[in-house]
Amino acid sequence: MHDKTVSELARDLAEGKVSSVELTRHFLNRIQQEDSRYNSFITLCEEQALADAEAADQLRARGEATPWTGIPFAHKDIFCTDGIRTTCGSRMLENFVPPYNATVTDNFRQAGAVCLGKTNMDEFAMGSSNESSYFGAVTNPWGENRVPGGSSGGSAAAVAARLVPAATATDTGGSIRQPAALCGITGLKPTYGRVSRYGMIAFASSLDQGGTMARTAEDNALMLNVMAGFDPKDSTSIDRPVPDYTASLNQPLQGLRIGLPKEYFSDQLDPAMAAQIQAAVKEYEKLGATVKDISLPNANLAIAAYYVIAPAEASANLSRFDGVRYGYRCDNPKDLMDLYTRTRAEGFGAEVKRRILVGSYALSAGYYDAYYRKAQQVRRLIQQDFINAFKEVDLIMSPTSPSPAFVRGEKTTDPVTMYLEDIFTIAVNLAGLPAMSVPAGFVNGLPVGLQIIGDYFAEARLLNAAHQFQQVTDWHLRSPV
Repeated sequence: MHDKTVSELARDLAEGKVSSVELTRHFLNRIQQEDSRYNSFITLCEEQALADAEAADQLRARGEATPWTGIPFAHKDIFCTDGIRTTCGSRMLENFVPPYNATVTDNFRQAGAVCLGKTNMDEFAMGSSNESSYFGAVTNPWGENRVPGGSSGGSAAAVAARLVPAATATDTGGSIRQPAALCGITGLKPTYGRVSRYGMIAFASSLDQGGTMARTAEDNALMLNVMAGFDPKDSTSIDRPVPDYTASLNQPLQGLRIGLPKEYFSDQLDPAMAAQIQAAVKEYEKLGATVKDISLPNANLAIAAYYVIAPAEASANLSRFDGVRYGYRCDNPKDLMDLYTRTRAEGFGAEVKRRILVGSYALSAGYYDAYYRKAQQVRRLIQQDFINAFKEVDLIMSPTSPSPAFVRGEKTTDPVTMYLEDIFTIAVNLAGLPAMSVPAGFVNGLPVGLQIIGDYFAEARLLNAAHQFQQVTDWHLRSPV
């Protein structure tokens, strides 16, 4: 059963071939038996999951099922879950149990889905390798000493290892697409504002976006049908009709215009990686698409702008973790200042502290104009590059990551080298565009991801292009287990 996709499991449930309780028990047993190898889960919700599965079976018996009724999945441990601890991969929230659900959590509950647990992640979503989690590093199922990418590495590893058919994730600078690429699965980052951020613990508020991870584009479409929509509780949510993202999956790609940005295919890209991406683009040409070279002239500034803006927003968002209201608190503080300083020093990990310091510096008097304001001006230039490009093409394609999954510990001592892992993904977040990563081959036995970038609210077009590619290739069917 664990080799089946969400759409296949939904058909089996609808036809009575399996019950939700049987399906849930199967995946729970698989997690308990196999996850010691991957460390992809922080919290397992066995009792709640089985109760939800029984309720789902009753709904099906009454003929009241949705496509998601009884389907097991997992939440990245950044989405608040009422009564179930939500840690954000940090000691600071190790024992935090939210009194409410995130909107995304509520959406899946209302759809009848069964949450099996909360997946591991880089602390407060800060990282590109899932090595910064307080609960330990996550292992890529494609290699025992390889990272799964981050920050949504737990979700990606769990899907790749067939521990769950699908999982939620978040993307601030590539945290859905990069781990999806490194783990050989399909991941979608929607347009900023398409999915509610209410109850999604904030890292960088103008960049964070919830999204989807599954094996196929079709399953991602099914997930987005549940997640997308306007939420009055989220001031960044956009009030715009939500289409059925599965409706256009089978449309032909004849006449589709694809752009290849020359800045993403420079000499710095590994030739073997470039060859896999070029081969994927050739498949699109066979499907009727036309390809042209384009330019994103400010792409080389994306890393620098991002690593001013994101830490600045993180320093503001994480100021609430002070040991007073909720979360970790140091023992026996001498006074209020000691409470603040020791709580934050003990509660946050090294990467989070690094970004808070960088962000506080960038926002400080005398440096705001030189750094933060300038970074926001560069951000506007990057956005304009994409706006100009989409006047000429329908989709933009590139590598998702500059390399396959690297060895654990290889880049932890050099933050700049680690940050460069997001070189192809960050500009999308700065511009607020939708993008996804699709399995597109292997290099040295490790998965390679093709990044597909769309114009604002073009998720249906992205999913259609990914689905058609997956009808003529089998990279998404390859399994590490």
